[in-house]
Amino acid sequence: MKLLEGQTVGIDLGTTYSALAQLDNDGNPISLKNSDGKTTTPSVVLLGDSGHVVVGPSPERISVESPDNIVEAIKRQMGSKTWSKVYQGKKLTPEFISALILKKLKQDSEASVGPITNAVITVPYYFNDIRRKATQDAGRIAGLNVIDIVNEPTAATLAYAWMKGELGRTDGAKAEKTIMVYDLGGGTFDVTVVKYTPTHFRVLATDGDVMLGGIDWTNRIVEHVAEQFRRKYGSDPLADPETRLVFTQECEQAKRILSSKAQTPVNLYFEGKSLTVAVTRGDFERMTADLLQRTRDTTELVLQQSGIELEGLDEVVLVGGSTHMPAVFDMLKTVSRRTPSRELDPDEAVAQGAAIHAAILEARESGGESRMAQAVIKRLRNVSATDVNSHSLGVEITDPADKTRKSNHIMIPRNTPIPHKISQRFQTNVPNQQRIRVRLLQGEVSDVAACTIIGDFHITNLPANLPQGSPVELTYSYDADGRIRADAKELTGNRKASAEIVRDSGVTDSGLVAFEQLARDYQVE
Repeated sequence: MKLLEGQTVGIDLGTTYSALAQLDNDGNPISLKNSDGKTTTPSVVLLGDSGHVVVGPSPERISVESPDNIVEAIKRQMGSKTWSKVYQGKKLTPEFISALILKKLKQDSEASVGPITNAVITVPYYFNDIRRKATQDAGRIAGLNVIDIVNEPTAATLAYAWMKGELGRTDGAKAEKTIMVYDLGGGTFDVTVVKYTPTHFRVLATDGDVMLGGIDWTNRIVEHVAEQFRRKYGSDPLADPETRLVFTQECEQAKRILSSKAQTPVNLYFEGKSLTVAVTRGDFERMTADLLQRTRDTTELVLQQSGIELEGLDEVVLVGGSTHMPAVFDMLKTVSRRTPSRELDPDEAVAQGAAIHAAILEARESGGESRMAQAVIKRLRNVSATDVNSHSLGVEITDPADKTRKSNHIMIPRNTPIPHKISQRFQTNVPNQQRIRVRLLQGEVSDVAACTIIGDFHITNLPANLPQGSPVELTYSYDADGRIRADAKELTGNRKASAEIVRDSGVTDSGLVAFEQLARDYQVE
């Protein structure tokens, strides 16, 4: 997307915390501070009275508010057509709630750098196209020209290479490095293996879970202490939304304390009764061992799929606030047989990498006119990247072994370098078939119900008396911009049909315009 006049930034729109960064005139990625003087803003939205919205309210403010007015972890709902929040008679979508967070980041940062117009926003590598489009829509609602959506591990790799002084350099040997980025945030998880030189980045393999993150570790403490309360007093403190909200905040703090201390007390108050439980780091690690194992399984799978032997791995880079947990560090040290790197700030690296990516796009379009030094622009223009698709693309077919069953036939497996194009031949199912339905799927399993339908079209006006088993050719292509195209041709009569899938979402163009106006009407602090 073309840049507009104004400042260009990178944004990490996180599940629990969000951040905004920009390259300074000397080419250094700088995290910009919010109105509280901090470089990260809690991704929590308080919907107050008369259209007054507070983004990142303090725990004290949350404790006196109705849980009905608090929205947390909205990133996990991105792209959902079933989740909504009714506020002042209006149905707010995940895109709109996320836009309020982006609006807060934008207006706070504008106090120091001036009007912000263009932004690169990060997403987990494992976000599907629907979630990516929802993120793009959130940026538009917030008044941003979203020039790109970039994967969080890619952003972290850019930040890592820049921090090492390697990115864009052409004055020395182009030594190739291979790193693994382990990104465990508040609500999502990715692990990615990247091979890079100073001027080119190539993703080898990636996998993750958009419903696994620090929130799940916190909830284990919540359930652990609440169960002891139930046993002692016979009542369930989590049945009360206000108690659950306040107590979860305390358990979140306890989780953070356990990263640096061996033990911490956790207090629970409900219906005039109180309970204090001493939670040790050992207790915490035992009750969350299965969560950590899930990330280990994914890590080992990605290493295997990348084709890289451990001896060929130069570095394991930690990203995401949840990597502060010592058990994560110890597990990765065991799996990789090397000490993981904490050189990047796990809370700010993704936003800073997004800022670098934004600056690369800005440098390519600037034509020499830019606030950045010409030496910086020259370095940035040298950088390119090759990504892989994070989800397999397939087509619905009739199962050859069971004619009554439909299955997903994968044509472009995940971790295929993009752009990519492939053609395969299929057959008609019945004699004298009148039309052919082509359903395009995104997913890893054969069960169609477990996949996402991303396209649905028909080839019509087939030749009369077409024999069963007549050939049909389907061509699937996935370009570097994320556009997916499918072309189908019945080869006997040369009847054709095609579809281009540009990221879709539950918000229509008219809905986006209405949300943009509504976001302008709300006072965000």
